[in-house]
Amino acid sequence: MAMKSLILCSASIAALVLGAPAHAQAVPTAPQDQNGLPATGTPAGVVNNTAQTPPAAEQFATDQTATDQTDADIVVTGVRASIVGALNVRKNSIQIVDSIVSEDVGKLPDNNVVEALQRVTGIQVTDRAGGEAATITIRGLTDPLTTLNGRNIFTAAGTSFALQDISANLVKQVDVYKTRSADQLETGLAGQIDVQTRRPLDFDGFTISGLVRGLYSELADKVNPNAALLISDRWKTGIGDIGLLVNGSYTRAQFRNQNLQAGAMVPFATENPAAGSGLTPLQRIFPGDRNQNWTPGLDAGLPTAPGSTLNINGVNTPYYLSRDAVIASDVYGKRERRAFNAALQWAPNDRSVYTAEVFYTGFKGKTFNSLNFSFVDWWGDLPANPGASFELFDGTNIIKSRQVGSVAGFNSGDTGTSKTDSYVYALNAKWDVADRGKISADIAYQDSKNKTSFFAIRTDRGPLDIDVDFNAGGGLPSYSFGNQSVLTDASAWTIGNLFDSGTKNTGSALTMMLDGEYGWDEGFLRRIKTGFRFDDRKADNYVRDQGAGGLGTTLAAFGEGKPFTNSGFFDGQANIPTSWVLADPRSMDRDAVRTLYRAVAPGLLLSDQLSFGQVFGISEKNVAAYALADGEVSIFGRPLQLQAGVRYVAIDTDYDYFDRGANFARTSVSTGSEKWLPSFTARYAITNNLRVRFNYGETLRRPSFGDLNPNPVLTGDLSRIGFGSGTSGTANLTPTHSKNIDLAVEWYFERNSAIYVTAFRREIDGLVVPLTVREAIPNNYLPRNETYTELFNITRPVNASDGVLKGVELGLTYFPTYLPGPLNGLGVTGSATILDSEQTIPLTNAVGEITGSTKSAFFGVSKLSYNATLAYDNGPIGARLSYVWRKGFLQSNEARAFANPIGFWRAPEKSLDFQLTLNVNNDIGLTFDAVNLTKAKQQSYYKFGNVGNPEQFNSSTLLIDRTFALGVRFKFD
Repeated sequence: MAMKSLILCSASIAALVLGAPAHAQAVPTAPQDQNGLPATGTPAGVVNNTAQTPPAAEQFATDQTATDQTDADIVVTGVRASIVGALNVRKNSIQIVDSIVSEDVGKLPDNNVVEALQRVTGIQVTDRAGGEAATITIRGLTDPLTTLNGRNIFTAAGTSFALQDISANLVKQVDVYKTRSADQLETGLAGQIDVQTRRPLDFDGFTISGLVRGLYSELADKVNPNAALLISDRWKTGIGDIGLLVNGSYTRAQFRNQNLQAGAMVPFATENPAAGSGLTPLQRIFPGDRNQNWTPGLDAGLPTAPGSTLNINGVNTPYYLSRDAVIASDVYGKRERRAFNAALQWAPNDRSVYTAEVFYTGFKGKTFNSLNFSFVDWWGDLPANPGASFELFDGTNIIKSRQVGSVAGFNSGDTGTSKTDSYVYALNAKWDVADRGKISADIAYQDSKNKTSFFAIRTDRGPLDIDVDFNAGGGLPSYSFGNQSVLTDASAWTIGNLFDSGTKNTGSALTMMLDGEYGWDEGFLRRIKTGFRFDDRKADNYVRDQGAGGLGTTLAAFGEGKPFTNSGFFDGQANIPTSWVLADPRSMDRDAVRTLYRAVAPGLLLSDQLSFGQVFGISEKNVAAYALADGEVSIFGRPLQLQAGVRYVAIDTDYDYFDRGANFARTSVSTGSEKWLPSFTARYAITNNLRVRFNYGETLRRPSFGDLNPNPVLTGDLSRIGFGSGTSGTANLTPTHSKNIDLAVEWYFERNSAIYVTAFRREIDGLVVPLTVREAIPNNYLPRNETYTELFNITRPVNASDGVLKGVELGLTYFPTYLPGPLNGLGVTGSATILDSEQTIPLTNAVGEITGSTKSAFFGVSKLSYNATLAYDNGPIGARLSYVWRKGFLQSNEARAFANPIGFWRAPEKSLDFQLTLNVNNDIGLTFDAVNLTKAKQQSYYKFGNVGNPEQFNSSTLLIDRTFALGVRFKFD
């Protein structure tokens, strides 16, 4: 196999290795002395132009320029230190790296790592539900490799790590690698995000620091705690320096998500249906096998021009497009995060250091979704003049507002829990060998488990009249019912379907790395570096699922738990019902509820009978080896630094997949692949302050384990449209491969100030895109209730697209040196990213065969994004006022079930944030933070190509929380 030959080859390479820095797979950024060991002479939190050794700076053994030597005497602290430290990382790195540097211990200026990264050049964040940002992209790509102190980390059975689970209190520095060299991990087309924690030999001696904050959530009207404590010390002993550090963090957040949505589009007859069509006025036209014929899920949806027709019973029949429903979701949530890291270091001499460390993150989350769903698609109860009951958008056949009689509706009380525990244990050793050699060895084991549960009870109401405007302004629908009092009357609702499910995910990995290098001070060849990495990864996914149909008793007479009635929904920002009643599973004995539902579903299991069925089991071995060389030549009396390398990767994977629809029958597959990935980097100093960089590299994106599972996960006909939906993996998915080119120009025009521009291009082969096919799956595993169906739109990922992503990044950091008195310390930092992307999207026929292709932007790519921060640091005051903005972008494609365009687009997103620190003295500081000062919303709409817009095709609006925090920080050393 490829792996066996690579192991033998790598053993030979390792025999030639003479040395390397620790974690050479992704070079650490801890301050180091001339021997590559942790610096001991720089006080923690003090940043100057040489103290913060940047990522990859040690890849070239070259002297600093005269400018660097002059600036080395300038010491800055606080807010300015954080910004200048990040600039110096970029300045001294050979690769293109942008960073966030903590002002001091526990002073990364945000609640979590994702929010801290939103002001980094090329970074875009989104999905701000629950009072925090959750999704991050680098230059529009959504798959950044996440590493902790250079080690790849993941959550449970996934292939990535939830960065928001890392408290900002634990972080020393975060580096975002836009380019990669051969000695770094090969995965992640977007780049690499390396989170670095502190170690005891970073400090001169005893240090204790901590913070306590109270964070107020405006939407939830709750105050939540945030606390952290670090204790570190080092001792000189007869066997060398020994250091011990312990760092812990706890955060709690109670939040409220409020989302208002106009449903999907479906066709309706006009008020005067064509003769022979068989339609009645304003009758809903269902697809194919229901009563009429039209094709749902067309890329651009059905035509919206006035007078557009469908062939109904052989007759060209005009139609209108209108929404099928209005939906209000009121989510109450609570999450807790605990994080802990401890490090023990031993430096027996100035030529070696040994590190043992453990890192833990724990997450607990509970949510309760108070869902109100009303159909707006009935046609049997019309006024005498149907034409007076609706209004069209001008110049379209799209209904803007309408009055509908006797519509059905339901509420749903959905409660979910999630618990994750992740551990990383690691040992690292590094040695200087002779005068110019280095060796490092690293072994790490990580274990991660996640478990979730979902329990929901629907309640159904009788028919109600509804008056609705699908966009009453700003993308927000307004609606009211003929008898609003029904919404809060528990006796008017009957107990409907039960949904009872859960998942369990486990993951583990054993990783070993050996790296080494040898350097020269003169001549063309300055360094040779080689390394070897072995990773043994395992992942398992389990699921349980059961349910039942409605009981028919009223909510008032149900007898289990206490009904819940929300209030104040949507903060008065829309003309809609603000309160409704439903069943609350949080207050119920679940086994008592299951026992009651056995009247309609005798096979329901109780708690002591529940068990998980395995969905997949993965065993993957990854072996990689690399070699690179650094060189330097002089051109016009200036140094041109060069680096060339190649990484060879071999992967062997064994898959076991289990079919839920066939009593979890097992299918086993084994695959193997290997790849050579070259890289080349050049940096030329045109002057002491003007530099040019060029990088070429190749990276991979491996399929997620779930995307390889060929067995479908099904969802019933929740909206009563005639078919359900489902997702399935594709067993023969292959890795996506990207060829990357970057060219950067940087001008460090003044001390601690710079302007930089980077142009880049990504040519990506084998992009994974979703294909949706209508399939019949008889006698499937879904609960036999009103949502049961045997017809599904199944969406699968396929390697059916190639694409190009190109763009330009512009950045500025400017701290004027000439400002007088109180204005001294005022500065600005900001950046803008301009992106252009294009990928091929396959077109399919009804049976899923690819019949052609069209062009589309990448998912998640905003063509323009920017951020700007006004910073101030003078005396006891440190402050930042930050604004981030990104243009609208294609988020995803829907499951091709309706008549609207299939693309879900996000409207432009923004956030205005403020941070203030008032230092009482050198040891204690008071803090104030405010996030989303302008109360921005998150909105989406339908669009494909030139069809769709936020006005006529509006979809959902999510209120984003505004938060305020007061706290105190301390540090004594």
